[in-house]
Amino acid sequence: MRSLPKPGITGTEALELCASSIRDDDLGDRMRLAVASVEAAEAVYAENGEGATLYAIARTRTVGGHVTGKEMERIYNGTFVKSSRTRNAYATLKKACVNDICPLCGQGTVRQLDHYLPITSYPVFGVTAINLVPACSDCNKYKLAHVPATAAEQTIHPYFDEVDDERWLFGEVVQGTPAAVRFSVIPPASWDAVKVERMRTHFRIYRLGALYATHAAVEIGNMRYGLRKMAVTAGFEQRVRQNLRGRAESCADVYENSWQRATFDALADSDWFCSGGFDET
Repeated sequence: MRSLPKPGITGTEALELCASSIRDDDLGDRMRLAVASVEAAEAVYAENGEGATLYAIARTRTVGGHVTGKEMERIYNGTFVKSSRTRNAYATLKKACVNDICPLCGQGTVRQLDHYLPITSYPVFGVTAINLVPACSDCNKYKLAHVPATAAEQTIHPYFDEVDDERWLFGEVVQGTPAAVRFSVIPPASWDAVKVERMRTHFRIYRLGALYATHAAVEIGNMRYGLRKMAVTAGFEQRVRQNLRGRAESCADVYENSWQRATFDALADSDWFCSGGFDET
């Protein structure tokens, strides 16, 4: 959803930091033997990431035949996340987002790193930084161990995909008591079919429609008092619409596809809402 610069640490650098942090000499030696495999796999990952074909990378059960998948999970959770030697690398990846906002939903606070290709199926990328995406707890939970089988099943990757150069998120007012907003992906004509389906997959897996609708409902409630004050004199519909449109433009200046921008635009477009629907409680 929100693009991030590619990390400055390589998978081999992270693996070597982890190897130097553990007390199990045998595992440390085997990790160092796996460095070449991690380096080669990272090159494949980068190439497929640029081509939006990460789904095509074959799953692995070990890291170059030297480290098992279960061992790599323990290395990530027990060493990379917690070791004093790797803590700075882990923290730097987590802090890559503006205001600690999750790049996957654009709303939650980053709490951990998510393996874009799950470590359970791709242990070779267990500590490879370009596979580690800052995420909020909900996004990390919703994605679980999602493994894309086709190009269309890939979610948006913050290190490789740019989706904020054009508008794709729109809202529609649902008339009721109180008013609500329904969100949907309406892609620009310039997007190819795969990119369209990937965005819809992302929207579905991370449950963004429900998330944004909840926040929009709170926002509508918060603005009701101010809109009522505008409605005490004749011709208030136009003032309400201008106010909402101004809010939308301000939000769009920060982030083209924020739920706030989509909400305010949808409300401004609704004759029912601007003529008094906001007062329905």
